[in-house]
Amino acid sequence: MQVSYRDKRVLKNITCAIPKNKITVIIGSSGCGKSTFLKSINRIVEEEGGTLSGDVLIDDKNIADIPKESLRKQVGLVFQSPTVFPFSVEKNILYPLNYHFSLDKNTQAGRVKHYLKLAGLYDEIKQDMTLSALKLSGGQKQRLSIARCLCIEPSILMLDEPCSALDMKNTIFIEKLLIQLKESITVVMVTHNLSQAKRIADYVLFMDNGMLVEANDRQIFANPKEELTRDYIDYMNY
Repeated sequence: MQVSYRDKRVLKNITCAIPKNKITVIIGSSGCGKSTFLKSINRIVEEEGGTLSGDVLIDDKNIADIPKESLRKQVGLVFQSPTVFPFSVEKNILYPLNYHFSLDKNTQAGRVKHYLKLAGLYDEIKQDMTLSALKLSGGQKQRLSIARCLCIEPSILMLDEPCSALDMKNTIFIEKLLIQLKESITVVMVTHNLSQAKRIADYVLFMDNGMLVEANDRQIFANPKEELTRDYIDYMNY
């Protein structure tokens, strides 16, 4: 896989396999292409003016052959900055539910409650489900973003630095949630926090300058194969 923006190649000859029902963490310095990698998998790069070449396969199907709406239902993406719709918490979940499914009101209500509980939000806002999502704290907004993404039942959940601006309490909750989720879906997450990567990663991709330097399981932290990986991990551990 390669990605270019005009004459600038951002991702260069990326070849890897993401293990199913595991947490794959992507590490590397700022600007090395981690976020672009995520946005390539659900073809957002094309809407940003980028060109994606090469094959990206999900269950042996090329993403180029999957309608974008279907692809993005299958592959959810949560951004670094929480993205909430400017209406109630409840409607933030109902909106994608109504868009993707035909459900009766009782089923809708049950699913809203389920996903808000899954994100640890229900008990915090159950007294006022009409509360504007814009009034939530940063951590609550991020958890709502994850709940909204999960409610359309993706098989792959991608997250781009989801905890970078969060306090310890919200970070711990999200890490535990991701570990729970991998029982049923595949998780791919970008993080600059090497300690976080060590806590939750089953598999690790190390990127540098738009290239995939090394892909390995958790032993990458103690015994990296590539010198560039070793230098990065030593620096981040310093």
